[in-house]
Amino acid sequence: MSGRAADDAGELVAPLVAGVGASRGVAVSEVVDLIAATLAAAGCTGRPVAALATVSARAAEPGLIGAARRLGVPLWSFPAAALAAVRVPDPSPFAAAAVGTPSVAEAAALLAAGPGAELIAGKRKSAPRGRPARATCALAAAAAVTQCGAVTAGREGAPAAPSPGADIVMTSPNPPRRGPDRRTTGIGDKAPHSDTTGTKET
Repeated sequence: MSGRAADDAGELVAPLVAGVGASRGVAVSEVVDLIAATLAAAGCTGRPVAALATVSARAAEPGLIGAARRLGVPLWSFPAAALAAVRVPDPSPFAAAAVGTPSVAEAAALLAAGPGAELIAGKRKSAPRGRPARATCALAAAAAVTQCGAVTAGREGAPAAPSPGADIVMTSPNPPRRGPDRRTTGIGDKAPHSDTTGTKET
């Protein structure tokens, strides 16, 4: 069964994946506010977010884990080498120096969303008052997401091959329900999407 949601016109829309980059010590509120601002700027307010995705080096960052928990979605992480292989419109030499990949937010969003993913919103920085930004966010549209949280590719309901390089870092114990008997993938399971070959260049 598809996890697609209906928009105001009753049309099915693919859930989004939010790729998030972060500096150490980022606050949960800064990440959550940035995701909301990115959704609003892209005209996607109210559209479901299926997961957050980031680089492995930031997978244990409390601000990211807390943001995923607050939103009730899983947090997926990818090795820097996997993210570096994804072509993105806004690579950063600063990110490359810090975590080993020129893109975290955009690359993680595309990689997590799976084959055929489309970048809906490019990298956006947070804007905390009185201090430097510590988070970036980008949005990609997945082909589909099943009720148990698995990203699917191709025709609706066709499961994608699991990736050997991505892990689900955490899953909220109280995810928002989007249908009867909604289940979530357990912590430590492989993030369900295919490998980087064929990831859409934007």
